[in-house]
Amino acid sequence: MSYPEKVYFGESGEVSATFRPASTPVDTGRPDSGIHYLATTETTRGEFGLYRVIMKPRAGGPSTHFHRTISESFYVLDGTVRIYNGDQWIDTKPGDFVYVPQGGLHAFRNDADVSAEMLLLFTPGAPREEYFEKLGTVSKDDLTAFREKHDSYFLD
Repeated sequence: MSYPEKVYFGESGEVSATFRPASTPVDTGRPDSGIHYLATTETTRGEFGLYRVIMKPRAGGPSTHFHRTISESFYVLDGTVRIYNGDQWIDTKPGDFVYVPQGGLHAFRNDADVSAEMLLLFTPGAPREEYFEKLGTVSKDDLTAFREKHDSYFLD
């Protein structure tokens, strides 16, 4: 493996870091969403998307699916998140990490009586915000096309 292609061609670096303090108002796209936008594809120039996911008790989650263009990583912050790794369900706890490369079958859910929280990382970046914001409003007739537009291929 080698490093990726160069993106910056300057000679002395530049002041370009962004800081998001903990006091920053939560950006979820929808008031009822448990998905907080930490770093979107737009803010990272397409390099990655990072989201904080707060799942209510017994919230369930998406069924088994895969992505063709993006990998998905899960880092559990609080509670127990059940993650399907394509072979078996794993009850992950705080500090556990799961990486799913492109094409990898996966699913996740909260079956516990308490909330759970995790970080969700997509690489390279993809405009997942529209997916998170509109998923609950898409008609059954339009669901397959909507999922394909957002690189989500479900087995159901």
